[in-house]
Amino acid sequence: MFIFWNIHKLNVKKNCPADGRTWVPFGQRCYHFVHGEEDMAKSYTIAAAKSLCSGHELVSVQSAEENDFIIKYSPQVWKGNIHVWLGMYYDSDDEDFKWQDETGLSFKNWGNSSSSPDLIPMDTCVAMHSTTGEWEKVSCVENLENGVVCETAEKAEKNGKPATSPLLSALVILSVVAIMGISAVFWFLHQKHQFGAVLASFEYHPPFRAPTSDEACLVETEETEETEEADDMA
Repeated sequence: MFIFWNIHKLNVKKNCPADGRTWVPFGQRCYHFVHGEEDMAKSYTIAAAKSLCSGHELVSVQSAEENDFIIKYSPQVWKGNIHVWLGMYYDSDDEDFKWQDETGLSFKNWGNSSSSPDLIPMDTCVAMHSTTGEWEKVSCVENLENGVVCETAEKAEKNGKPATSPLLSALVILSVVAIMGISAVFWFLHQKHQFGAVLASFEYHPPFRAPTSDEACLVETEETEETEEADDMA
């Protein structure tokens, strides 16, 4: 089971989108760090950022580990420090920020100066400092330009069928054959043991029978006669 789990995990990690862009797997998600020529960071407005991630989402950070992943991986993609748009919006009904998938913020990493009193909540977006990982509230309407990280879930299925690999299929078949072989050996040994026990139960053991008084007298008479004959011969 441990081998199957690791192979399945490895197989799933390869199921990031195959759309010509570089997707980086982390956890159960895939990330695309948008960059310009010569790996320089390129900035976009929030509207442009959303269009770049069309079909996917702007990055949403659900844990400290995911936050650290973005911080540590950014220098491998971008040569310069940059702020990154987060896929977050202000929900006026709940009067709080939510991710694009309508979920609340289970993890938060607001900076000390994360908000400006001049910002209107409905026009507020959020960006992450790629060096510190802290979040900052910024204006959505001032055409600020920040870096873009797109995010999507790994695909465990393709065309409605579980993704498989030849290696996984071969291991499954070999494991089934091995299990059947071991089961056959145990069955044979068990049957052999039972057959031996049955044969042992049929072995003949005559019951012990005490001699009768007549038989005892006859034996005693024969022994006496044999003794007398021996004396006469002597």
